[in-house]
Amino acid sequence: MSVTPLPGILDIVPYKGGEAKIPGIENPWKLSSNENPLGCSPAARLAYQTAAEDLAIYPDGDHAGLRQAISSRYGLDAGRIMCGNGSDEIFQLLGRAFLDQGDEVVQSAHGFLVYRLTAQQSGAICVSAPETNLTADVDALLACVTSKTKIVFLANPNNPTGTYLPHSEIKRLHAGLPDNVLLVLDAAYSEYVQTNDYSSGLELAGEASNVLMTRTFSKIHGLAAARVGWCYGPQIVIDALNRVRGPFNISAPGLAAAKAAMLDQDFANQSVAFNAHWLAFLTNEIRALGLEVTPSVGNFILVKFPSEPGKNAEAADAFLRSRGLIVRAVRAYGLDAYLRISIGLEEPNRLTVVALKDFMGS
Repeated sequence: MSVTPLPGILDIVPYKGGEAKIPGIENPWKLSSNENPLGCSPAARLAYQTAAEDLAIYPDGDHAGLRQAISSRYGLDAGRIMCGNGSDEIFQLLGRAFLDQGDEVVQSAHGFLVYRLTAQQSGAICVSAPETNLTADVDALLACVTSKTKIVFLANPNNPTGTYLPHSEIKRLHAGLPDNVLLVLDAAYSEYVQTNDYSSGLELAGEASNVLMTRTFSKIHGLAAARVGWCYGPQIVIDALNRVRGPFNISAPGLAAAKAAMLDQDFANQSVAFNAHWLAFLTNEIRALGLEVTPSVGNFILVKFPSEPGKNAEAADAFLRSRGLIVRAVRAYGLDAYLRISIGLEEPNRLTVVALKDFMGS
């Protein structure tokens, strides 16, 4: 009898990150992974390099320095903060700690793909609620909750649509959930949001017994390569996550860079201002070409293309690649007619508009 993985494991389709290379093009512009085009804080880079001088030493398994920096920045109880190898690991740890065979996870129809993977890895079932105008619908989410539901995942803002729910709707969603269902608010893009009716969920996670908010250093802080994320919520959830995570799940350079990044608010503010300018530019310029752009509060836009051959999303993707521009096809989300385009530096942003103008006019 051969070695056999657990039931359902080989049915999992691994997550595939944004591409970075185009055959025959030496230095393409990567607009496929929602990375920070400004890079990271110089202080974070220096901290990473300094920490790398002691690679023979194990990192702080308690993440005390980073948790204290986060605590000071947001006024939180450091004991209710847990850090992970990116927020992706936090989702997987949630599956390990709270999901069992036959349990259910609820997400919006175009929720982040890793939520489904989290469910599958635990033998749980992922239920997707219909959306309204590519935006999560509270009533639809609540209608999907059953006695088998253990977690409701909500990315706010959502990737790949860029849409969000105001704080009033988040509170309504939470109020409609049973106390034994954990609401996970994935706020990976929260720092980019400029609207007054938005909340990352920190306050709710601090008050409620069944709300966890997750954040990442991969976006606004520009530390995607370092793989650091964090979450805040009820003590019982944090305790459970700490019991199932690895003892040294974040490298020492990663911890040092993240701590320095958390303390450098000037870089974060610069990134927000840069993104706001070019988000508006790309949205307006691409709409002027006759293409539909979903309103976004993140650091990317979702563009819809016509259905006819030669003008559809697949053709547009190929055309952009021929110009050295890598964007993200989102067929895995059931959004075959769309492409997701990350906000880049000025040059690729302008090149993208020119390329799409040529494509639509060809």
